[in-house]
Amino acid sequence: MSASDGKRGGAVTGRGETRPGAAARPGAIDAFLDEARSLAPAPPREGRGRLVFALDATMSRQPTWDLARGMQAQMFETASAIGGLDVQLLYFRGFGECRASRWVGEPKALTGLMSGIEVRGGQTQIARALGHIRKEGEADRVDAFVYVGDAFEDEIDTVCARAGELGLLGVKGFVFQEGGDPGAERAFREIARLTGGAWARFDAAAPGTLAGLLRAAAAYASGGRDGLARPSRRHGWRNGRRRAMRRRGVEDGGGGAQR
Repeated sequence: MSASDGKRGGAVTGRGETRPGAAARPGAIDAFLDEARSLAPAPPREGRGRLVFALDATMSRQPTWDLARGMQAQMFETASAIGGLDVQLLYFRGFGECRASRWVGEPKALTGLMSGIEVRGGQTQIARALGHIRKEGEADRVDAFVYVGDAFEDEIDTVCARAGELGLLGVKGFVFQEGGDPGAERAFREIARLTGGAWARFDAAAPGTLAGLLRAAAAYASGGRDGLARPSRRHGWRNGRRRAMRRRGVEDGGGGAQR
């Protein structure tokens, strides 16, 4: 993605500057919603929400990149009923490549941007990505960021410093982890904690889970904690949890706990 992608698109420097499916797992989404609803209230604001959509585009991420590209439209769908959403795509790949798109306000534009990008081998550049989000937040309000990844190869203290700076700016981090790497989980949970955000795990074999998590993040970015109540009712996430509990009760011979 080049600077021609938009007014503020282009490569991100090492200091974070920008140069001019299947069914969901109700338990995972429900746990994330519970955690997100416990966040500190977002400061009052006017206009559309602003969210940075950050992705690991290194070689191992092709299946999840394709999945995220197909799911991102649901963020806009959810946000449109609350107050609207502008999204900036941010990704890293290859040897030292970290790029950001222009801000876009509808899913076709973001799909077009993502369709023109190929994954490339390389290590994670999460500190660099967080530094860019900080620069964006200093220039204009950023309500939240989503990060989707499965590995952590950065220097943890540097990443924590960047995350803490975002927390001071009020930029919440919603960190979605694919897989079960324990080192990545520790780092991702810490990013979420320091930004005042939330962490959740998903499985690419159950894309509905990622879709639900993205909807929840978009709801928060466009409407704060109050926005989280609307998509949960609309998409029946709580009903999904109750259905799952009923199924477990049947499997247990009807002796499962009720509440």
